[in-house]
Amino acid sequence: MASGTSKSLAFILLVLNLVLYAIVAIIAGWAIDYGIRHTPQSASTLSIPVRMFPIYFPIGNTATGFFVIFSLIAGLVGVATSISGINNVIQWTLPNLLSAATYSITTWSLTLLAMGLACKEINIGWSDSNLRTLEVLTIILSGTQLFYVVAIHAGITDAERQSYRGGRY
Repeated sequence: MASGTSKSLAFILLVLNLVLYAIVAIIAGWAIDYGIRHTPQSASTLSIPVRMFPIYFPIGNTATGFFVIFSLIAGLVGVATSISGINNVIQWTLPNLLSAATYSITTWSLTLLAMGLACKEINIGWSDSNLRTLEVLTIILSGTQLFYVVAIHAGITDAERQSYRGGRY
C-alpha cells in the first residue's frame, strides 16, 4: 500500500471514527442520565434482589447497565484518541505512527469489549430504539477501528522502509 494511500485512508477513517465515537458517547451519556433519573421510580416496585442490583436500568435488559457504561468509556477514549490520531497522521513520521498505533489498539480493545456486551444485549432481547442505535454504532465502530488499525500498521511499514538506510534508522 502506497504511503499516500494509507495516509489518506487513515485520515478518512479517523474523521469517521471521531464522528461515530462522539455519537456513541452522546447516546451512552443520555442513557446513563435516563437511568439515574428514572431508576428510583421503576426499581421501587421490583423485588429485593433486583432492587439492590447496582447497575439497574429502567430501559433495556440486565446487560444494559454494563453495555452503556462500557460504551461511554469506549466513546470517550475513542474521541480522545481520534483527535490525537489526526495530529499523528498529519505529521506522518515513524514515532507519531507508533503512537497512533498504540492508541488505536487500545481504543479497539475497549470497543470490542463494548461490542461483546452489545451482542449479549441483543441476544437477551428487548431493548429500546436508542439502545439499538447504540448497539449498531458500537458494532460498526469495531469494524471501522479495525480498518484504521490496519491502515496505521501499513503506514508504519512504509515509514520503516523509507527511513531504513544502511542498517540504521
